[in-house]
Amino acid sequence: MPTTDTSEKGLEALIVRALVDEAGYVAGDSKDFDRDHTIDVVKLFAFLNATQPDAVEALGIGEDGPKQLQFLHRLQGEIAKRGVIDVLRKGVKHGPGAVELFFGTPTPGNAKAKELFAANIFSVIRQLHYSKDATKLSLDVAIFINGLPIATFELKNSLTKQTVEDAIEQYKRDRDPKELLFQFGRCVVHFAVDDQEVRMCTHLKGKASWFLPFNKGWDDGAGNPPNPHGLKTDYLWKQILTKRNLTDILENYAQVVEESDEGGKKKSPKQCTPSASMRQNWGID
Repeated sequence: MPTTDTSEKGLEALIVRALVDEAGYVAGDSKDFDRDHTIDVVKLFAFLNATQPDAVEALGIGEDGPKQLQFLHRLQGEIAKRGVIDVLRKGVKHGPGAVELFFGTPTPGNAKAKELFAANIFSVIRQLHYSKDATKLSLDVAIFINGLPIATFELKNSLTKQTVEDAIEQYKRDRDPKELLFQFGRCVVHFAVDDQEVRMCTHLKGKASWFLPFNKGWDDGAGNPPNPHGLKTDYLWKQILTKRNLTDILENYAQVVEESDEGGKKKSPKQCTPSASMRQNWGID
């Protein structure tokens, strides 16, 4: 029986291979990542050209140039203002027109909706060079939908004394929350992962970042049960990150919540995903 490579690079390759070979993702390339706008521009325009060619032509955004750059500025601004979840759900208005950035779960029997859902581009990039200034900095894995960032991953290996706690420390210590990719609402979630446990954070704040367990639980306790078919944490990429289940998160569970204190003053917004009920519905609680 072949052994599973659980080194950091091995885990990275394992996750990417599973997403591409089993979940139908496309392998992306870090060089296609526009660090000024935190968008995989190749995947974004591949999606727009395939699904909304008339809008692309009418807005003049199909080729490099001032109009395309203006559109990217607009898109980046809308993500900054509304968060990537809302932009995916509702699209963006631009000039005289508008574009959809994501097509959700098709209703049964709706062939056109099924075709549009299939046109969504779910992609994964290894070693994403995310920083505009510190250009050599990279994170282990990031996933995108139609070029928009959804999740980042820092991966560790408990067998070599590097655990999920080290991944969390890496986010807290080495991932500057002022970097565009790590700013609030820019990504849906940040995952710290090893071969034993998964933790998640929706709002990176440096040392104050709060990572919650995203485990199945085991024997009325924390952690994950033994997995006779692979790693204890492979439910993350084999169940949670399938196209259908990730879409379910974006449509029904992920949200930005704005709260007020007793005096009516607005608190800092919170990005909530995913809920305990969602995990329970999928059998991972």
